[in-house]
Amino acid sequence: MGLQVFRKASRLPHAALTVYDWHARRGAFNRLAPPWDAVELKEQTGGIEDGARAVIELRIGPVSVTWVAEHRDNVPGRQFTDVQIEGPFARWEHSHRFEPVDEGSSELEDRIEYALPLDSVHSAVSRGILESKLARAFGFRHRVTARDLGLHAGVGLALPQRFLVSGATGLLGSTLIDVLSTGGHESATLARAASKSRPPLAASDSVSWDPRSGTIDAEKIEGTDFVVHLAGESIAAGRWTEQRRRSIRDSRVNGTRLVAETLAGLKRPPKALICASASGVYGNRGDELLPETAAPGHGFLADVCREWEEAADPAREAGIRVVHLRFGLILWPSGGALERMLVPFMAGAGGRVGDGSQYWSWVSLDDAVGSILHAAATDSLEGPVNVVAPEAIRNRDFTSVLGSVLHRPTIIPAPAPVLRLALGEMADELLLASARLVPGRLLETGFRFRDPELEPALRHMLGRMEDE
Repeated sequence: MGLQVFRKASRLPHAALTVYDWHARRGAFNRLAPPWDAVELKEQTGGIEDGARAVIELRIGPVSVTWVAEHRDNVPGRQFTDVQIEGPFARWEHSHRFEPVDEGSSELEDRIEYALPLDSVHSAVSRGILESKLARAFGFRHRVTARDLGLHAGVGLALPQRFLVSGATGLLGSTLIDVLSTGGHESATLARAASKSRPPLAASDSVSWDPRSGTIDAEKIEGTDFVVHLAGESIAAGRWTEQRRRSIRDSRVNGTRLVAETLAGLKRPPKALICASASGVYGNRGDELLPETAAPGHGFLADVCREWEEAADPAREAGIRVVHLRFGLILWPSGGALERMLVPFMAGAGGRVGDGSQYWSWVSLDDAVGSILHAAATDSLEGPVNVVAPEAIRNRDFTSVLGSVLHRPTIIPAPAPVLRLALGEMADELLLASARLVPGRLLETGFRFRDPELEPALRHMLGRMEDE
């Protein structure tokens, strides 16, 4: 069958150099990797200059394949090429081209010349499957490029700003690091010395801390523009035993207090401390609309969130602007709740949780990250901020939309008694509770949602666009 060619082109309302620079930064690989594929950047030497290399691990079921790509033909502002040195194809050359259309717009073109490893009768079938996968992947890549460039242009933070991020190895933190990188900002991670997690490749530095012993390297924080505090033990990692409850609370409250007290004592404090919080602060509230002015609710999560936010008081009292981002259910296929839902739903075993009447306040991962940049750039934003899509959705409708996007039935419910038996109190507060949040402060301050509606959001992040 020989050499084949795949091409994808898109018109973007950004100058060619701006689009090139976005691709040239370290966070671009992770931003462009489709979240439904098991792909990991293991090593990166250099950027996209000629001779720089990237080592990528592809996981296909239980099998891992190493792919080594070398960058060539780099013309700053106009193009670069990735050539497979080692990998699954007989040949693979991927050209990225950035053609100016006028002063403020350009055409992004991805052109791939490839040859399959076996030139046989099976290659026709393999090529058809590959072309379908490429169309799906590059549709996603071009949407992400356009969305991220639009985010940075809309936020308008002067370049470069320096961010310090805790919880940087988690889903939200690692994505934030990549987005900051592609936007031209600098980021350092707040990391425990004993941590075995690999820091994000797009981070420029690391600041050591130990919230258990109350130590932090304060000198390295001096001059940081924004501190984004996301660290906290997962609330969904197991049943809430007394020990787990203490760990969940202490990881949030003690860590936040340490960060806030440290920032309060700096000679050059940051412009803002942006802290994670959660929609759980409102408890189980049925159909009640919940703006940021609504009173906290009752229950373990509500108590933890209230103490979590109060722990930032030392920074607030020192005159630092403090923002508490009350995140709803963050959706992304390669982490968090949606990742756990995909297995049963893809098997046709998905359905409503309990009676399905409870409201789920959700937000896409991209909008969760966007809210952090918006909080940094918006001087008038402080205190609690609900980070959820404009319309909460009942669980039965959520499951119906997800099933429709995946083309799977949603007829097998998860009864509340079974969930309580399996998960205990966690079932009532995480899955069965109803919280109908309203993102009032985001809307009032001009935040632009990239994913305001559930079905288009799921189609984008799952690569299930109707026209692809």
